[in-house]
Amino acid sequence: MKLEDPVLTLAMSQTRAKRGKIWIDLDNSPHVPFFAPIVEALEKHSYSVVLTARDCFQVRELADLFHLNYRLIGRHYGKNKIRKMAGLCFRALQLVSNIREEKPDLAVSNGSRSQLIVSTCLGIPCLFMGDYEFARNWAFIRPTRLLCPEVIPSAALRLDPSRILKYPGIKEDVYVSRFVPDPSIRPQLGLQEQEVVATIRPPASEAHYHNPQSDELFDAAVNFLSKAHDLKLVALPRNEKQAMELKKRWPDLFSDGTMRIPSRAVNGLNLIWHSDFVISAGGTMNREAAALGVPVYSVFRGKIGAVDRYLAERGRLILLESVQDVQTKIRLARRNRSAKPQNDNCITLNSIVEQIVAVMDGRRPSLSISGGIGLNHPISIDGDRITELAGPELRK
Repeated sequence: MKLEDPVLTLAMSQTRAKRGKIWIDLDNSPHVPFFAPIVEALEKHSYSVVLTARDCFQVRELADLFHLNYRLIGRHYGKNKIRKMAGLCFRALQLVSNIREEKPDLAVSNGSRSQLIVSTCLGIPCLFMGDYEFARNWAFIRPTRLLCPEVIPSAALRLDPSRILKYPGIKEDVYVSRFVPDPSIRPQLGLQEQEVVATIRPPASEAHYHNPQSDELFDAAVNFLSKAHDLKLVALPRNEKQAMELKKRWPDLFSDGTMRIPSRAVNGLNLIWHSDFVISAGGTMNREAAALGVPVYSVFRGKIGAVDRYLAERGRLILLESVQDVQTKIRLARRNRSAKPQNDNCITLNSIVEQIVAVMDGRRPSLSISGGIGLNHPISIDGDRITELAGPELRK
């Protein structure tokens, strides 16, 4: 183990304290890989970062997997709206008692309503990220700044345009650019290299935007895929309850090895990369596959956001709108994997970090001629769908 120089460590801590403190709240599983490189970059900019995390879905496991230093505060309270609201307020109270003593200069999250409440109550400037323009929000609580993909029109965000910031690409580009494939994932899951592998993710049945048609299309997709020869399904349920429902719904597929659920948290990007295609009703997994260049089919039947439409128009995401689409549009074939993904630029990460730094410095970020923030090379705009402005409590 490498020993740190205590004098150097103290000097770095003092420098970060002078530069400022940023509070980031990890409210849902996708936030962990998204914020990990952002935290690293901010610390390199000599900012002090305080991380809090909600104990729900795979947040804790993923935060440990990414070796993040975080405080676990609050949990998920289920589908019932009353319990959700009560849980939201209770977690906000828990956060207040922990964050008040930290005195952060800026609160940053990707849709954490608990953090938004706390930052409003404590007078902490809030940078709220999102990538889905149809999210619910509160008329009486607004973030100081909203940061979202450029492809989303400002007019659709129901916020003063002067408070809206944009970044190029999609949020998944932040961490996909750093991804290094690990071929051991297939053997770990008992999958043979010659088998066609599909990673599937069920609809968010506890989300406020849930549409029963998504369930119908997901069921149709599993039934369709189960008839294919030498095809294996890796299911990624959102919680233990959903895992039990899958096993109850398709016991034969689990017993004969056609379908399996990983026994522990896995690197989602690595699983997607070593799959031949993805079928999901979840926005993040769809966009991760699109960012990696892996064929992906969406059975999400809520309102389709600007980012998903952008990806669909460019053939990077296929929207399945009917059972007939399931039977005719899904291509059951092995894909040729290159040594690594082609998405290897850091434009999106740099843009987001520079805008956070600009907000911390009390200045409004300005777009360069190329369309990026402080970047001197052309920017190619990808797209993505926003995690709802309502935040996970009312989405899950």
